[in-house]
Amino acid sequence: MTALTLSTAGAATLRADALVVGVAKGAGSKSGNLVLAPGAEAVDKAFDGKLASVLATLGAVGAEGELTKLPAPSGLKVPVVVAVGLGPVPDKEDAYDAEALRRAAGTAARALAGSQKAGFALPAASVEDAAAVAEGALLGSYAFTAYQGGENKLAPKGAKAKDSGPKLPLAEIALVGAKPRDKAYKAAVERALALAEEINRARDLINTPPNDLYPESFAAVATAAGKEHGIKVQVLDEKALVKGGFGGLLGVGQGSAHGPRLVKLAYTHPKAEKTLALVGKGITYDSGGISLKPAGHNETMKCDMSGAAAVFAAVVAAARLGLKVNVTGWLALAENMPSGNATRPGDVLRMYSGKTVEVLNTDAEGRLVLADALTRASEEKPDAIVDVATLTGAMVLALGNRTFGIMANDDAFRTSIHEIAEEVGEASWPMPLPADLRKGMDSPTADIANMGERMGGGLVAGLFLKEFVGEGIAWAHLDIAGPAFHEGAPYGYTPKGGTGSAVRTLVRLAERTADGDLG
Repeated sequence: MTALTLSTAGAATLRADALVVGVAKGAGSKSGNLVLAPGAEAVDKAFDGKLASVLATLGAVGAEGELTKLPAPSGLKVPVVVAVGLGPVPDKEDAYDAEALRRAAGTAARALAGSQKAGFALPAASVEDAAAVAEGALLGSYAFTAYQGGENKLAPKGAKAKDSGPKLPLAEIALVGAKPRDKAYKAAVERALALAEEINRARDLINTPPNDLYPESFAAVATAAGKEHGIKVQVLDEKALVKGGFGGLLGVGQGSAHGPRLVKLAYTHPKAEKTLALVGKGITYDSGGISLKPAGHNETMKCDMSGAAAVFAAVVAAARLGLKVNVTGWLALAENMPSGNATRPGDVLRMYSGKTVEVLNTDAEGRLVLADALTRASEEKPDAIVDVATLTGAMVLALGNRTFGIMANDDAFRTSIHEIAEEVGEASWPMPLPADLRKGMDSPTADIANMGERMGGGLVAGLFLKEFVGEGIAWAHLDIAGPAFHEGAPYGYTPKGGTGSAVRTLVRLAERTADGDLG
């Protein structure tokens, strides 16, 4: 993991491999209107006040995602200056948007992969600005290299490998211009570090190939983290699931050689007054089961446990931050495979709640494992439940690849989560649960079917889950099918592959709950 420090040195005296400054688009959005962001003053002085004009000559306009490298003049202790675009200049001086700072810092950190140390002299006039830069830089530094750069046994003895493997992430980030001796700044940086480390842990899990990450091995990771951070972990294996009557988990997992698991992680605080339950869909690989996915839809299905990864990361982050709230995570883990033992379309499963479900499509499996976990979580009477899942392609069609949908049984709670997500920089949108769509899941054989109308499929899935939430408990469902796994080129602090979507929202929700503002 990349190290993070609050530098006591200024931009002119910091010794590092590179120094990052911000630039923005002035009025008219032309290169001649390039504006240097706060933090770049010492660098501009070293350029004799001509930094903006030099950058403009090189084509910089300050657009978000833009990055320009140039040799540093003799007045600086670094060899390279990196100017990163922040987008339009804000209306109020020093009021740069936190998300713009995160993305700019992430862009710069990615570009500096392979470097030992870089100074970030982006706007840091407030604690919030410093935290945003720290988060963005740490998240942008992420790289998944566990399966790359190994020894080539086919190479002749004594020969040097032509490919030295992937570039390692930026090793150290030094925040310049913050207040290193200020307790508030220190706390903000410590929070950013803990949060980023857990998001990156979630990314690692999502990116791990399914031959290495399956229900049992995921449960082992959770158990080890629990021991490290004082979280009580309980794992229900196949025998325990059969004894408990968890028909949804068992039905989805019975086609695989890797049996399902239900993992409970319980973080408690002695002064907590509220309890928050988080439930994550953990399909470690989704072939679709007997309702097999078509060619071209299987290659990224290792990411179908992104909801469980987000819940796991959020519980550990809450423990590391010592939040005054009880947070219980439920990881509903299974591998959905076709075999002679697999659940068939037309089978009826008896769920943990006692309800029966007719399985019309085995590729609508996430709602089955979540249903069991939601019922189990409801038994403990938490103040609120939030489930997170890569649940439906319909949600991607509705909101695209970067925005997750929010459904809830309580409008105020849904609004609160939407506000929290926007606050922490995670794009989201509130979605309805139309009662008329419930009729489409009526079954002549069972209490409910796992499929309903095709149109509005993401909402139908939410209505299905709602059936398994305990009476009187505020509940929200986050469908992160779009933003959980990024298949395009990296941007900002978002890497290719697993993103850790929803972790920041869940952690901020836990913080608000600890402060008595559940929403």
